[in-house]
Amino acid sequence: MSTVLADRLRCAGVAHYGSGMHCPFCHNNDSRVVDSRTSDDGTSIRRRRECPSCHRRFTTVESATLSVMKRSGVSEPFIREKIIAGVRKACQGRPVTEDEIAVLAQGVEEQVRSLGSSVVDTNDVGMAILGPLRDLDTVAYLRFASVYSSFTTLEDFENAIAELKELEN
Repeated sequence: MSTVLADRLRCAGVAHYGSGMHCPFCHNNDSRVVDSRTSDDGTSIRRRRECPSCHRRFTTVESATLSVMKRSGVSEPFIREKIIAGVRKACQGRPVTEDEIAVLAQGVEEQVRSLGSSVVDTNDVGMAILGPLRDLDTVAYLRFASVYSSFTTLEDFENAIAELKELEN
């Protein structure tokens, strides 16, 4: 079990020992799953459990951790709000709503999680943002791409614009 999951379970009043789920009421070292439900965004599972000893029920929330490996080699947790903040900056002054940005961020997270790895490269995250952002707003796409791809010359912008024009035809 991941440390993050164990921490979340502890916060929910559940202790974990070995492979069983420790009952928070009678401290029995086992429980059975009565019901499991996936969250709306698909990132966590809510489980209703019952203790076979005292027959009381309790809830646990389980989620898989996702980390991003930065270019510097530092690993940090994936945070959807960082995507929203970056896309929001690129969309500043553009006719893009907060809802559209939130949907884009959720789609990016789903795409990154679908890679099936618990650690993803920042390049994978950036590439997952560029496609949907290009479809959302081409000016915002150019703004984001210029920072993400470290445009240094006017030629870099010209090449990106030429690629956009080619895609429109």
